[in-house]
Amino acid sequence: MYDAGKIIIGLLVFLFIITIPLWYNIAIGKTSYIPELEKPTTADRCIAETDYMTSNHMDLLNEWRDLVVRGDQRVYVDSQGVKYEMSLSNTCLKCHANKDKFCDKCHDYLGVEPYCWDCHVDPKEVR
Repeated sequence: MYDAGKIIIGLLVFLFIITIPLWYNIAIGKTSYIPELEKPTTADRCIAETDYMTSNHMDLLNEWRDLVVRGDQRVYVDSQGVKYEMSLSNTCLKCHANKDKFCDKCHDYLGVEPYCWDCHVDPKEVR
């Protein structure tokens, strides 16, 4: 009971130290920053809605990988009935051709290291 002041001061110091990254991001204005991704170059529509692809593209790619490698299924049919080849290189990167300005920009912002390029050839930017 006699150390209540020390405990409160210790808790406040602890909370300050734990929230330093938050205060730092507020100070430099990074809290409202969202990376602007390059728009697709060729297609007028994606295989799914933008909101779905933003949050679920890795699940879709993992599902495609399993279906292609384990089930030898290579065609994806979207909700409109359009058929696509299940391929990161030949379907996704056909439209999102600049990996640096599309994939890497978002993954770097989120601190995510995808393992796509463990198997796939890292695309070089077409000039």
